[in-house]
Amino acid sequence: MDEVKRYFLQLSYKGAPFHGWQIQNNAFTVQECIESALSTYFREKITIMGSGRTDTGVNATMQVCHFDWAGEIDKNKFLRAINGILPKEIAIDGIRLVKASAHARFDAYSRSYFYRVIFQKNPFLEELAWLSYFTPDVKTMNFAAEALLLHDDFECFSKVHTEVNHFRCKIFSAHWEQKEGELLFHITANRFLRGMVRAIVGTLMEIGLGKRSPESMNEIILSKDRAIAGKSAPAKGLFLSRINYPELIYLD
Repeated sequence: MDEVKRYFLQLSYKGAPFHGWQIQNNAFTVQECIESALSTYFREKITIMGSGRTDTGVNATMQVCHFDWAGEIDKNKFLRAINGILPKEIAIDGIRLVKASAHARFDAYSRSYFYRVIFQKNPFLEELAWLSYFTPDVKTMNFAAEALLLHDDFECFSKVHTEVNHFRCKIFSAHWEQKEGELLFHITANRFLRGMVRAIVGTLMEIGLGKRSPESMNEIILSKDRAIAGKSAPAKGLFLSRINYPELIYLD
């Protein structure tokens, strides 16, 4: 019998049609689609473990999951076939053999997101950006975003009904990038809470539009109260964009 091996899949998806990543009853999810496609390809039930959840409507330019399979995989053949099985909103971008102990969730040491805000109606970005008719002050928002690096408890930006043991996260970087016709918010941390990035973006936009002072960011974080922070930005503008792992877990 062939030895069971573990593989990492790198994938991307458009979040609009899905009720998030994680399998749930009576809902169409990304995980369900991938497990179904893998089970069809390998002709046996395959389950996957993702690097983390994304909420309903959230996109990913890079997500990672792992699965186990006893046998060799012809990578080129596999990628052609699996992408033919999956719906158009999901793409498998790569597959790598990893150590049997490697874990898509627990071995990730950082994760990055970006959020897109646009200021003019654009039919090509309608489902992939937040349209704002008012332009915020980027310098003020970046000043306020610096406060994120000074704290490690972000309960104020977490969904209130969530099963976590703690609200501590280490944010490595957070800044706004101004591009022609749009703003991108980039943030990297060791972990994120449910709804955290969208709540941060919504709060920073309120600061940038003069509805709050930039100094209020510290007070919001220290309050640990979700009701004190700003309204969450729409899910459609959010993208999981990077997950980093130690190179030693890879076998190819």
